[in-house]
Amino acid sequence: MPATAGLLTCLLVAAGGPVAAAPPIGYAAAARCGPSVTDPLAAAPWPLTRLRPDLAWPLSTGVGVRVAVVDSGVSADHPTLDGKVLPGRDLVPPDDGGDDDGDGQCDENGHGTLIAGIIAGREAVSAGFRFYGVAPGAQVVPVRVLRDQRRSTESDLSGRIAEAIRWAVDQGDADVVNLSLTTPPTRQLQSAIEHALDRRVVVVAAAGNSGESGVEAGQPTYPAAYPGVIAVAGVNAQDAHVQSSTAGNFVDVAAPGERIAGPAAAGGGYLFTAEGGTSFATGYVSGLAALIRAYDPTLSPDQVAERITQTADHPDGLWNAQVGHGVVNPVRAVGALRPAGAGEAGAAVSVPRPADRPSPLRGVSAASGVIAVVGVALALLLLAAVPVVRRGRRRGWRTARK
Repeated sequence: MPATAGLLTCLLVAAGGPVAAAPPIGYAAAARCGPSVTDPLAAAPWPLTRLRPDLAWPLSTGVGVRVAVVDSGVSADHPTLDGKVLPGRDLVPPDDGGDDDGDGQCDENGHGTLIAGIIAGREAVSAGFRFYGVAPGAQVVPVRVLRDQRRSTESDLSGRIAEAIRWAVDQGDADVVNLSLTTPPTRQLQSAIEHALDRRVVVVAAAGNSGESGVEAGQPTYPAAYPGVIAVAGVNAQDAHVQSSTAGNFVDVAAPGERIAGPAAAGGGYLFTAEGGTSFATGYVSGLAALIRAYDPTLSPDQVAERITQTADHPDGLWNAQVGHGVVNPVRAVGALRPAGAGEAGAAVSVPRPADRPSPLRGVSAASGVIAVVGVALALLLLAAVPVVRRGRRRGWRTARK
């Protein structure tokens, strides 16, 4: 059986439409460079409420960092990505719909655009709900390697992905490389990963969507399992391991990977992932890596990875094969650093504390507290005065008279 590789499959539907086994009407008739979706958000994206990356923005928004998205391409048409997508590269062969002169901004599938939005989308409001990327100050470098999420039996696909990584590092000046895909391990691919790490580029990859089979078969997923790569698993809104997320001893951390919303390639609307996918979990971690790299550019890829894993919300036992060191915690990961030039990297600083919601009875509670304190003080004074008055009476004290 030939080796297969490709983008990690997850069902994409319009964010405002029903979750169904087939794409909504109009999706298949998409334009040349992406499905045109106008549907607004149907709810507040739960990963943003869970991770709260915006609490880290007073320290870093990812400004100055470039994140290469090696994927199906990234469209620059959506308002959240307008002006944020740099010219990239199209490595899809012309006989398969690619463009030798393409800049990677054609996304026929929508997969890469959604992930780019998760990583670096600027804040927008849709139907009253906020959407934003983890690192809205970062920029995206698209490198197109596949047209869609269907698995490919092309023997040179791993080589194409390896070429994409090298191009992103050498020509795209990437600081972080996002790999929301799986492919058979090859020496060429491993060499490209090592090249990126040697150039101090952080590499983040999806653990895969084969469920527990990775552990049972003893077969790790690549490129996630290569040394130095941050391997990302998926969790749901209850912080539970998504069953489709591949488990294994190579898993480093976890992030939201189920029921994810993000920008569509065309139409200005939002897509919604009805199923689990470590592709999208990888985007959240790449965004966090961008925040850290912007805050302290002196950190090596290993130091960035260590910061992410050390500050994650650890599971029982501190690590397991399903979620690694746990769900990433952006505010803790960034807040526990000192920026370059401020002393030893990694030394602790104060972490911004999430703002408490004001209680509707806050004023009453405060007043009650004051009254209680005053009452106790008066009571103590009265108790203290009793023996003094008694002693004075025994000594014949009288009140003063004019």
